[in-house]
Amino acid sequence: MNELILLVDDEPSIIELSRMYLEREGFRIHAVKDGQAALEAVSRDRPALVVLDVMLPRLDGFEVCRRLRAANDPTAILMLTARDEDIDKILGLELGADDYLTKPFNPRELVARVKAILRREKRKESDAAKPIHIGDLTIDPARREARLDSRSLDLRTQEFDLLLTLAEHRGLVLTREQILQKAWGFDFYGQTRTVDVHVAHLRRKIEGSTVKIETVTGVGYKLVV
Repeated sequence: MNELILLVDDEPSIIELSRMYLEREGFRIHAVKDGQAALEAVSRDRPALVVLDVMLPRLDGFEVCRRLRAANDPTAILMLTARDEDIDKILGLELGADDYLTKPFNPRELVARVKAILRREKRKESDAAKPIHIGDLTIDPARREARLDSRSLDLRTQEFDLLLTLAEHRGLVLTREQILQKAWGFDFYGQTRTVDVHVAHLRRKIEGSTVKIETVTGVGYKLVV
């Protein structure tokens, strides 16, 4: 059965355009117009992914995302925001959204982001590789856990995928575009800034480790001991 996508937006034109492009790619679509209806639809319909606008009646998108993650709901979430300055909030540690898209957006990019997130979810389910040990860092892909010595690291989905990708290519420089593709499955290279934001978050979390993420100016990043 084709995956169900829940569209949450109070602008009919955005719903219809998104529906048209996603249905063309074989997805099933259900749409609601406010945050409360979104929570009810996730609970009832168990969609594979939620396309969630920030500015919504009743409950805004941030609150919907917070409540789903507080309830340990793993449903993938793609946030839609009308303002660039919301980006850091969406990627912030407290929210747990999988990705964001700034309005106005190209519907082809929406499709690319949805496919990329769902590919990552499938990768998580099928990843049964052995743990990777580098310096005092241990990464377990099967359990999706990372530890510094005996301390467990609290990593968001994209942070874990970033760390795992850098570890799999340790000592090698990866460009931002390569990280977008290898870590998160993006085949649309419009937003390399998301890599820099996640690297900054990850550096804070592995502070004190013998493992470092080095910036290679003008190229990208590499993991070194």
